[in-house]
Amino acid sequence: MFTKHVSKDIIGTKSHILDGKKVVLCITGSVAAFECPRIARELMRHGAEVFTVMSFNAQKIIHPYLMEYATGNPVITELTGKVEHVALAGDHPNKADLILVAPATANTISKIACGIDDTPVTTVVGTALGSDIPIVVVPAMHESMYKHQVIRENIEKLKKLGVWFIGPRIEEGKAKMAEVEEIVNRVIDILIKPKDMKGLKVLVTAGPTREYIDAIRFISNPSSGKMGVAIAEEALVRGAEVTLIYGRGTAKPPSNVKLINVETTEEMLSAVVNELKSSKYDVFISTAAVLDYGPKEVVDRKTPSGLKEWTIELRCLPKVVCEARRVDPNVFIVGFKAEYKISKEELIEKAYRKLKESGLNLIVANDVGLAGRGFESDTNEVYVVDPEKNVVHIPLLSKRDVAAKILDVVVTQLAEQRAS
Repeated sequence: MFTKHVSKDIIGTKSHILDGKKVVLCITGSVAAFECPRIARELMRHGAEVFTVMSFNAQKIIHPYLMEYATGNPVITELTGKVEHVALAGDHPNKADLILVAPATANTISKIACGIDDTPVTTVVGTALGSDIPIVVVPAMHESMYKHQVIRENIEKLKKLGVWFIGPRIEEGKAKMAEVEEIVNRVIDILIKPKDMKGLKVLVTAGPTREYIDAIRFISNPSSGKMGVAIAEEALVRGAEVTLIYGRGTAKPPSNVKLINVETTEEMLSAVVNELKSSKYDVFISTAAVLDYGPKEVVDRKTPSGLKEWTIELRCLPKVVCEARRVDPNVFIVGFKAEYKISKEELIEKAYRKLKESGLNLIVANDVGLAGRGFESDTNEVYVVDPEKNVVHIPLLSKRDVAAKILDVVVTQLAEQRAS
């Protein structure tokens, strides 16, 4: 007899980051189930052991034999006297490390939200909810179903219970399951990242602001919002409760944040002030590229084309971080300072000056005039400066890695602040 299934030969071939982790992949009756062997095997390539649970309708889309081949483990298609749901997700030392419901139909999401355990999948998830096991749900359905108010309410209900959601992608009238790479990366984040921000409430601003000069034209900047979104994502997987106030950026905001969309500087300022007044935040991270100047007068119509000259007088706009400090003297504030093609020494000096003037706890400075740094890029290089002018240099890395290192400094500073 074989002692090891041949399909398990791929475990750990890409990395050992998930070594020793047990992931339960719960499959429901969506056509997106055809991607499940890829999801399972990618998790295995990073070291995970994957167990599959299938609803009755999932078995009409793909056969359990396919998932048994993919994972090298027997597939649970019904609950028997072996009490499989408790074996996988009960509150005991050998329970799974994470439950991944992918794809998740509207039917399954609503049943989980209402505590209806009438399929192997919903029963396993219901058990996991009582066992403090991380649960990740990846929706897949037609767009009209995803937009249904009851579905939206059930998703929000589950988020409040701590359930993670990934995606969906809205394409061709469908709310499609997130890409396999995104699912695997998020599972890795949730399982591996330290939960050193658990219990913290974090407010993040991201993206550019706009200031209109007439009914259709505006002043703005090239900010994509990628840095702020990366910080929000990193704070989430480290256990924080995150609110994201988002300008017109192009980066996709994470699913599990409280999202507030804004456009102008005044709208962003108002949203920040309202949040700080209405809720107690531990940390405010102001990554947004907020405009310093806007038109003194706005014309409520389209200015005619063909003008030989058009003179626009600009006024100074309020500083969001300064107002935030006035509203909440105790919140830990991290500001950002972007400069263009200056020396490292001058960059740090200007950042330090802004930190002192604005009453910040930390400031993150970068030179957007250098290649691969700042606006619209996927990478960044920054200097984190504290009130004693200590500097932490974060070299050129992906913005997600930069976000992780910035939050490392924040967590350390918070701990020192609370210990003093």
